[in-house]
This record gives sequence, C-alpha cells and structure tokens, in this order.
Amino acid sequence: MKMEGGCFCGTLRYQVEGRPLMKGQCHCRSCQHHSGGAPNLFMVMPKQGFSYTQGTPRQFRRDAADAMVTRDFCESCGTHVANHRDGLEAVIVKIGTLDDPARFGGPKVALYLAEKQAFHHVPDGVHCFDGLPS
Repeated sequence: MKMEGGCFCGTLRYQVEGRPLMKGQCHCRSCQHHSGGAPNLFMVMPKQGFSYTQGTPRQFRRDAADAMVTRDFCESCGTHVANHRDGLEAVIVKIGTLDDPARFGGPKVALYLAEKQAFHHVPDGVHCFDGLPS
C-alpha cells in the first residue's frame, strides 16, 4: 500500500508505503488535546516506508511517564502529521493528513478507553483497550 499526504496548507508533504501494522483510534487526553476533542485516528506504518517529500516538520515532545512521544507538525499551519513513540520502530500517521483518508477503511482497535469522553463513538466490532495493548 502506497499513500501520500500532507498538512492543511501544503507546506509539509510525505509518502508512506507498506502494510499497516495497526489501524486505530486513540482516546487518550493527549490525543484529545491535539485533535480538539475527538479521538485521534491513526495508522502505525513501517518506519522504513515513511519519508517527507516536501518541507521539514517541527517537532514537539513532552516527556511524560506514560507516553514518550515526539509529534511532527507543520510549522506554518500547525497540522499534526505523525508521531514517533520511543521503542516503536514505526511511524504513527494521522489519518486526516492522507490525501485520500477513505483508504484508512476504519479502526480495528480503540486505545485508552479509560480516558474516553462520553460523546466519543467506538464503532461496533473494534477491539477495545483501557490503555495500550501489551
């Protein structure tokens, strides 16, 4: 599977190739902050298949005991494009940044349901976890 995407203003572009290792939605408070309140839809993709083709992302990292994550975002428009989690040899791609988000096809797992808001929806048949699966 080969896909392309980028930020809202077009300054930052990427391509990703490979088979998704995970397709999900995250309900953690950090993702709620970054999404503006909704769960965050993502695909975990092989690191070697991901590259920026235009622009260089800015990065943000807030070291917290439960989530050592570096977030890539566009310096011009602020779009959150990808995550890099310590110890994970993969890239977490944000679905809204894909040129064709329909290719996502929907989540297979829902993470951090312990932090889910009452108005968040989890589709039927999705495997649910209170935190990260082991």
